[in-house]
Amino acid sequence: MAGITPVFRLALLGLGLALATPAEAQVESREGIALQNQILDLRREIDALRRGGGAVAAPSAPARGSAASGDLVQQLLGRVQELEEENRRQRGQLDVAENNDRQLRAEMEKLRGDLDFRLQALERGTGRPAAPRPPQPGPAAPAPPAPAPSNAPRNAEKAITDGQAALARREFAVAEAAAREAIRARPGARAQDAHLLLGDALMGKRDFQNAALAYDEAFSRNRQGARAPEAMISLANAFQGFGARREACETLDNLRSNFPNLSGPQAQRAADSRRRAQCR
Repeated sequence: MAGITPVFRLALLGLGLALATPAEAQVESREGIALQNQILDLRREIDALRRGGGAVAAPSAPARGSAASGDLVQQLLGRVQELEEENRRQRGQLDVAENNDRQLRAEMEKLRGDLDFRLQALERGTGRPAAPRPPQPGPAAPAPPAPAPSNAPRNAEKAITDGQAALARREFAVAEAAAREAIRARPGARAQDAHLLLGDALMGKRDFQNAALAYDEAFSRNRQGARAPEAMISLANAFQGFGARREACETLDNLRSNFPNLSGPQAQRAADSRRRAQCR
């Protein structure tokens, strides 16, 4: 016969059900008896088709209902898979969006810092990199411990000496407190030393932005003094501490212009700083 008719396909489905049912199975319900009768009808229809007989009656409604239920189950399973795939796709998009948001926030913070630095430089108009403004105030930080009390109040000279000793012991908070005490005492000729001590103490605490401010002030106190190159080198190192590599290189270029004959340990420190900042 030409092709396979829909009736013949239904007959084949019934044959598969018949072969899947053991011959000795017991029928214990009306549904079982009805299914067995349908299987027998399908067998007779298949035999008629094999003998080339006439038309074959269509399967009864329960058989069509079973096929429809099977199709519905397949459709539901397919829909579940589609929903799971859509859920995975949306989660991936959410992860990408969150990552982009983090990167954007980091870039905005850096741009804000660069803008603050350039505004500070324009305000000063000194022709050299200005120290960046300190970060916006957040939660109050604990106050640094006060220096050890003594019988007599310290003058600026004594505070600087004690602070340098504390710095050598890596007691950075004590050194910072001593430096601030010396600055409040108006150290006069030792002002540059007091601000350098403050910068060194803040560098030890990894407070790079405020250290840059202290070093910049130290340089301003005596731009041609013996410790002026040290202040500029330290300023460049502080810039590198918070990622301002370009400003560090500009500071080192100004150092080279202002002190072309620098030699000894200071020259070596400047060269090391240029190498770390990858200056041209």
